[in-house]
Amino acid sequence: MNTPENSMTFERGTLWMRILETTEKALETGALCPIDTQSRVMPSGGVDFQIRVVSSLARKAADKVLQAESAEKKGGKANPFLPYEEDMFVTDVSDTHVCLLNEFNVIVHHLLIVTRAFEHQERLLSKRDFEAICRCMAEFDGLAFYNGGQVAGASQDHKHLQMIPLPMHPSGPSVPMDRLLDKPQKTPGMVSGLPFMHAFKRFSPITEIPNDLASQALYQMYRLMLQQVGLNAYSDKEETLQSGAYNLLFTRNWMLLVPRSREFFESISVNAIGFVGALLARNQKEVKQIEKMGGMAVLKHTAVGI
Repeated sequence: MNTPENSMTFERGTLWMRILETTEKALETGALCPIDTQSRVMPSGGVDFQIRVVSSLARKAADKVLQAESAEKKGGKANPFLPYEEDMFVTDVSDTHVCLLNEFNVIVHHLLIVTRAFEHQERLLSKRDFEAICRCMAEFDGLAFYNGGQVAGASQDHKHLQMIPLPMHPSGPSVPMDRLLDKPQKTPGMVSGLPFMHAFKRFSPITEIPNDLASQALYQMYRLMLQQVGLNAYSDKEETLQSGAYNLLFTRNWMLLVPRSREFFESISVNAIGFVGALLARNQKEVKQIEKMGGMAVLKHTAVGI
C-alpha cells in the first residue's frame, strides 16, 4: 500500500534540496570526506569503461578507508548506522528507512538508504526496501544499487541500498554500460556482450506509476531474477538469507542482477557499479592491471561464467 507522507518521510519535491543543504553543511564541518579522483576512459568489450583513479593527495585517505573496511570485515566492527552520524543524515524516507550521505564518497551526492533497525546485508531485499528507494528515485534520476554480501563488495553488515545521480559523466551516456544495455536483446533476459551470468529487464519508466505499484513490480522482478540466475527461488518470504552473493542495479528504466564469485581482481575491489562500467583504481599500478586485463574481463573474473 502507499506510505502516507507524514513526519516519517520527506515532502515530495524536496529531497534534492535536502541533499544539497546536508552536503554543504557536512563539508563545512569536515564531517563529509570526499575522495578526490581523476577520471579516464578505457574501452573494453564495446564499452567505454570509466576508471576513477584516486589522486595522489587523496591516496592516504582512501587507503585508510579501505584498511578500516578490511579490518571491519574480519570482525569486531562497530555498526556505523546504529547510531548514524548526525551530520550525514539527509532525511527520513519512511518508518523503516533513513537517507544518509556516504561519508567517504567518490561520486558527489552518493546516498545510502539504510534500514532504521538492524537487518543483515545478506537478507533478501523486501517490499519496504523497494518502497524506500523508489520514493527517492521519484525525486531525481539516479542509479540504485545493492551489494549483496561481502563477496559482492559490501563493506557493512547493516542492510543499505545506495543511489547516485545520473548521468555518471556529463559528456557520456547515462552509465557507460548503456552502449550494451540499449541494444536489442537476442535472448530474453540477457544482454549481448556481457560474458558472465546475469539477468536483465528493460521497462517503462517507474515514475509514471504510483510508488506502491512501482515498488511491487520491482520487488517481483528482483525475486524472479534471483531465480533466473539460480539463486533463491521465488516465494513470499522476505526474511530469507540469500543463497549466494550478487549485485543488483536498477534505474527508472531497467534492472540488472549479477551473481558474484569473488570480490577482487588482483588488489582491485569490484562492487555493483563495476557492472555498469565504472571501476575504482587506488594507484597507477591498479590502472595498469585493469588496462592489461580489460574492464570486461575484470568483471568476468569476479562474476560467474556462462
